[in-house]
Amino acid sequence: MKLLFICTHNRCRSILSEAITNHYGQGRLEARSAGSQPSGEVHPLSLQFLAEQGIPTDGLASKSWDDLDGWTPDAVITVCDSAAGEACPIWLNDTVKVHWGLSDPSKLEGSDAHKAEAFRQTIGKIKHRVERMLGARVDEQRGNKLREALTGLSTEEE
Repeated sequence: MKLLFICTHNRCRSILSEAITNHYGQGRLEARSAGSQPSGEVHPLSLQFLAEQGIPTDGLASKSWDDLDGWTPDAVITVCDSAAGEACPIWLNDTVKVHWGLSDPSKLEGSDAHKAEAFRQTIGKIKHRVERMLGARVDEQRGNKLREALTGLSTEEE
């Protein structure tokens, strides 16, 4: 199953989601990420805390969703509120779209320890959702059943 994670700037939450899904997806889930207004760089703490968890960071890059034209995902998952309100590119057609709101750990002010904890919590939340996707066998679902399954994963208590 191919999943596209979208966040406006594609530098933190969508990047984390891509890397974690590919690492823990057991070959059943293939993820990419993109943004409508990419920043052009991955947030350095995203790379640092992925590496800390043993999650590969090779090939991660902030990119536009236009760069993925021709790669058709089975589902698009927005991870920031501003991306959830944007119109997806026409090439995504009738692809299942859901919103998984995630707090942005890269925008926190405070101590290094506070930022580290925020990144670790976000990574843990994404990993938990990937594990639940695999348990729910979302890779075998399509259409409304897929939409319902993915939506349910973000609304259940974690």
